[in-house]
Amino acid sequence: MTTSWPWPLGAATGIGSLPGTDIVEAVRTILGELPDLPYLPELPDRGPGADLVGRGAGLLVELPVEVYANRWRIASRPGHDLRVARDLMERDLDAVTEQAAGYTGTFKVQAAGPFTLAAAIELATGGPLLRDPGAVRDLVASLAEGLRGHLADLAARLPGARLLLQLDEPSLPAALAGRVPTESGFGTLRRVEESVARSALSEIIEAAGVPVVVHCCARDVPVDLVRRAGAAGVALDLGLVEDLDALGETLDAGLGLIAGAVDTRPQANGRTPSSAQVASRVRELWGRLGFPASRLPEQVVVAPACGLAGASPEYARAVIAACRDAGRRLAEE
Repeated sequence: MTTSWPWPLGAATGIGSLPGTDIVEAVRTILGELPDLPYLPELPDRGPGADLVGRGAGLLVELPVEVYANRWRIASRPGHDLRVARDLMERDLDAVTEQAAGYTGTFKVQAAGPFTLAAAIELATGGPLLRDPGAVRDLVASLAEGLRGHLADLAARLPGARLLLQLDEPSLPAALAGRVPTESGFGTLRRVEESVARSALSEIIEAAGVPVVVHCCARDVPVDLVRRAGAAGVALDLGLVEDLDALGETLDAGLGLIAGAVDTRPQANGRTPSSAQVASRVRELWGRLGFPASRLPEQVVVAPACGLAGASPEYARAVIAACRDAGRRLAEE
């Protein structure tokens, strides 16, 4: 079994998105609040190109995209929408270069995974790209090449850092189960075979050349598939975990866990869960799985359940602080 994971003891992090449009301020916040495992924040409030799919589409190599009827689709040539997406990413990287100069710890960067992109991007002729197996293969190869270059660029900007890639795959369970809707919405696409999904994720992970965590905020996260694809960890919402046996088996086999332990929606009472409450939630799950308490702060990272773009800046900062302090609590026990 793996005895070390690509993050420090008692670490906490965020999933990706934050509210607002000021990337410099967002990077400062993350570096200040999450010093053990900071990440490149995403600010979808800036519009198309700053969203999950737009950022991922901007990484594709020789597979241009555009926005049409409020959806991303394959384009015949690079145009305005693709330039916007890539310009926003360049600004984000510039902000990290400036604000994180000299950083020597683990730094996380997120990108949409191949099946989430294939379910969200439409073919030029209409319908999700996912419906065309050949187009999916092309997208996987394109994304692998784009991520290789993206990570090399970030490594050159942060030469002392150890990079960690998070692949966001919210649509992966739906693709595997045949639940991705057709263009009309009246039907669903044929299910993706597990072997195809595993091969595609493995290609991305191998191309990345850094440890990879697969994030999915669905109920039926295919944790064993993620492990067999070669990922170093899985990130999921603890509130949606149903199959404890499957999770326990993969963690016992060495998969790391980014535990989404805080709801990203403000509570009815307006209060943010305390760090003690967050730590207790993670500790309770770990206890139910039957693992030694001493292993928890090594193998598990504390995080919000999902992105925080829909929260207020005050709530987002409070959630991040609660996760940070919960991670430290767990490390001190």
